[in-house]
Amino acid sequence: VVITILALLTAAVAVAVIPSLEQAKVDIARQDLATIQGALKTYYVKKGNYPDTGTGLKGVVDARILDKIPMDPWGKEYVYLNEGGKPEVRSYGKDGAPGGTDYDADISSNDSNTKK
Repeated sequence: VVITILALLTAAVAVAVIPSLEQAKVDIARQDLATIQGALKTYYVKKGNYPDTGTGLKGVVDARILDKIPMDPWGKEYVYLNEGGKPEVRSYGKDGAPGGTDYDADISSNDSNTKK
């Protein structure tokens, strides 16, 4: 009986905690994107332009603005795109693939909710 009660309590805690952990990772990704955007602005001030898509965030590391290429909370590199305008940095979320919903959804520096 005691083991059953402990198992039920453990399951209830897991159901409550796991979504909080995933939301924390989304929040960390948004904070990282804001930090990377700041580094890109510094790069722009130093060089007069943003790195192209081919150079990516490696250009910011080579310019010694960031120590290393940042990884998202799910262990994947952030995706950098610069198609001649304002650069975009994104994480593909938990699933690591474009698109998705909930915790698998893309998180972009161009999203208005990135700066929350």
